[in-house]
Amino acid sequence: MYMDFTQEQSDFAKSVAAFCKKESGTREQRDLLTDHGAHNHNQAFYEKMAELGWLGLTVPEEYGGSAGSTVDLCIFLEEAAKGMAPIGGLGPTVITGAAYEKFGSPAQKEAVLGGIVRGASQSISMSEPEAGSDVGNLSCRAEKVDGGWLINGQKTWCSNAHFAENILLVARTSRGEGKHEGLTMFHVPADISGLKISGIDTMGGKEVNDLYFTDTFLPEDAVVGDVGNGWRQLMAGLNIERLILAAMMLGTAQRAFDDTLEFVTTRKQFGRPVGSFQALRHRIADLATEIECGRLLVYSVARMVDADPTKMFPREASMAKLKLTETAKKVALEGMQMMGGYGYATEFDMEHHVRKTLVSSIYGGTNEIQRDIIGKTYGL
Repeated sequence: MYMDFTQEQSDFAKSVAAFCKKESGTREQRDLLTDHGAHNHNQAFYEKMAELGWLGLTVPEEYGGSAGSTVDLCIFLEEAAKGMAPIGGLGPTVITGAAYEKFGSPAQKEAVLGGIVRGASQSISMSEPEAGSDVGNLSCRAEKVDGGWLINGQKTWCSNAHFAENILLVARTSRGEGKHEGLTMFHVPADISGLKISGIDTMGGKEVNDLYFTDTFLPEDAVVGDVGNGWRQLMAGLNIERLILAAMMLGTAQRAFDDTLEFVTTRKQFGRPVGSFQALRHRIADLATEIECGRLLVYSVARMVDADPTKMFPREASMAKLKLTETAKKVALEGMQMMGGYGYATEFDMEHHVRKTLVSSIYGGTNEIQRDIIGKTYGL
């Protein structure tokens, strides 16, 4: 259902949907593009989208982008996810690019934002073995030396670092009274000497990595923003990060719903389509309603961000991330149940939807953390 988009936005949504249907619309196409689901990113497919100008949607015009709105971005993310486009690098890339746009030097912006426009993926590395939800506890060290910095330590759960061009690293440069003090962002080329990238096998395939820094030298100009101000810089990007995750899960929820609806209207038991039975008909009605509620929330928050890009919306952005990831997970699990054994079979996409949505309530700040943030905005 298209909302009160402009005609141009509605046409854009239809164009993205048509492209995905043409390029990744069949199971055979997707298997070929992802090595039967082992990978979530196909670079050739990604570069086709770059050629259409879609990857630079929100990049400023001076770096080759089209300076689109947050609403435009959410439209693209929703339709790409719904079309099951194999572009796993997109989410981390947009999140990383937003940080460089706010805090990067002109040279860093040229390298990263210009790279995004031409189809290069970017990555951001925050988590560590003892610092996941508790990001302030990170200990990967950046030591000041002549001419730059030496990085030592381990990072983990770094999405798409194995094919990213650059990694935005958050490391500790000092310790202050508070644990969130003394964090700094660094621009790290993914192929730099002293960095080992090791993949982590997951239910979703090859998506995330451990990063090992051993006396990795970074020049003075590798600092992104201000030394010691990394935490505040991270917080400034939460609106866009959580909206990106919400918009992608909105698309995934819609695709899981569409696949379920197609199955229950064609699969027959006891002489009629299974979707005609009240138990399933009511489930379908509830899921459709939840998706539409989520869609209203995503685009409402996107318009708020567009109206005041400098303002933080911790409650609303966390609500969007929480609502859409939980909705997508519910739709996929209910879809599997309604499809019975077929929902569990790898022949169909539903088991893929389940695997993809299960992790969505964990990454980007667990949903327990989102609930905590929302509660704090009410003074609790």
